[in-house]
Amino acid sequence: MAGHRIALLRELVLRELGFVDIFKKVKDEENAKAISLFEDVVRLNDAIEDEGKRVENLIRGILAGNIFDLGSAQLAEVFARDGMSFLASCQNLVSRPWVIDDLDAFKMSWTKKSWKKAVIFVDNSGADLVLGILPFARELLRHGTKVILAANDLPSINDVTYPELIEIIAKLKDENGQLAGVDASGLLVVNSGNDLPVIDLTAVSPELAFMASDADLVILEGMGRAIETNLYAQFKCDSIKIGMVKHPEVAQFLGGRLYDCVFKYNEVLNY
Repeated sequence: MAGHRIALLRELVLRELGFVDIFKKVKDEENAKAISLFEDVVRLNDAIEDEGKRVENLIRGILAGNIFDLGSAQLAEVFARDGMSFLASCQNLVSRPWVIDDLDAFKMSWTKKSWKKAVIFVDNSGADLVLGILPFARELLRHGTKVILAANDLPSINDVTYPELIEIIAKLKDENGQLAGVDASGLLVVNSGNDLPVIDLTAVSPELAFMASDADLVILEGMGRAIETNLYAQFKCDSIKIGMVKHPEVAQFLGGRLYDCVFKYNEVLNY
């Protein structure tokens, strides 16, 4: 858990010096841009008739959105210089097979089973959340899955916080409580109790622990939560760890490439 300790130290020093939410302006701007594109992204996904291809496109969207990460010095420099296009990022993902690639196994599970409740630990603001995670969550809702989105309690880099997530969902829902034509009454938002870009799953909020007690699918997204601290975490239910590799040291450890993709799916039989 060295990454967890380093992240904790960094956040403590920043807060002691009065830097509580240094990326707030950037997050707000990126959320507004992503919200304006949400319906177009959803429409493109809905137009894919083949269910397997649609699911793969949604997963690619999560990975493409995850590149918007100001915790990576290289990506922060690119973002500041050129900005980032979500659709271009989708098209420019590294080729499969990825360094960890269980996508085909997940697509098979998608067609043969249905999950009653999914918990998704969200990561960055902007395209990551709005154009990556939320279209996938919407697809789960269409299949009758209740979805719990777990977000940070306090700001950390450009990670979305619990209050920000509530506000974003409210802006995306229409007057009938639908998310681009899909009933969103089964979509819940919960405070994870976390305040870091990584997460210790033994120390989540009591509210999240209660709401997740009967989940049959857990999704951890982002390099910090999914790869650096929980890649080998075992669950009693199905789980997905998904994220982009943005640090050379992590790429070397995994035996992959910088900006490679991780999609680790573990299916628990007879859950």
